Amino acid sequence: MSGTERSGIWITFEGIEGTGKSTQIARLSDRMRRSGLSVVATREPGGTALGRSLRSLLLRPTDSPMDPLTELLLYAADRAQHLREVVLPALERGDTVLCDRYLDATLAYQGFGRGLGVDLVLDLHRQEPLDMRPRRTVLLDLDPTLAVGRARRRNVGAGLDETEGRFEKERLEFHRRVRQGYLELASAEPDRFRVVDAAGTPDEVERRIAGALADLLDPDRPVTRSSGNGG
Repeated sequence: MSGTERSGIWITFEGIEGTGKSTQIARLSDRMRRSGLSVVATREPGGTALGRSLRSLLLRPTDSPMDPLTELLLYAADRAQHLREVVLPALERGDTVLCDRYLDATLAYQGFGRGLGVDLVLDLHRQEPLDMRPRRTVLLDLDPTLAVGRARRRNVGAGLDETEGRFEKERLEFHRRVRQGYLELASAEPDRFRVVDAAGTPDEVERRIAGALADLLDPDRPVTRSSGNGG
């Protein structure tokens, strides 16, 4: 099943910690609403009341490591509820859905980063409603040293270090595996993914994203297929 079978447009934003996904989703949704479009901006985990409870479990640092399979199943539980409660109703209404993370995050983080492998993740996501796929995925790509440094400073500044900092506390090598996983996923599905260089100012990245989504949101503007470095 695919998001293209619904009347709305479903766009997901992916990338390792600190690549600016939340900032860019907010900018895009504001711009689209000013143009009179109906937009739902949401996130995983945490796009529903149940998801907010699961987000706390998944992102809060603890002294005892979470088993990778437990982590995978909690993300899948959040996703199933999010699809039923938020994403699918919005698409049925004809809204544009902008989602901060989806299945590709689980493939990259749990499949590649934790070493569970993509087959286990994909097997779980063959069940309804988890078999839904977005129309377009924007992968914000940035060197992990820069990205994770950004994310850690953000968490300290916003007081999130002890409530949502579990992944930012992972070693750099973990984030390198996740980034490489993302790039491999993008390479395997070039029609769905657009790799966008997340270096530079928010304005510069916003312009790159506008080019990457031009064929969906601004058909008169040329599309940018990839502006990441792929390395």
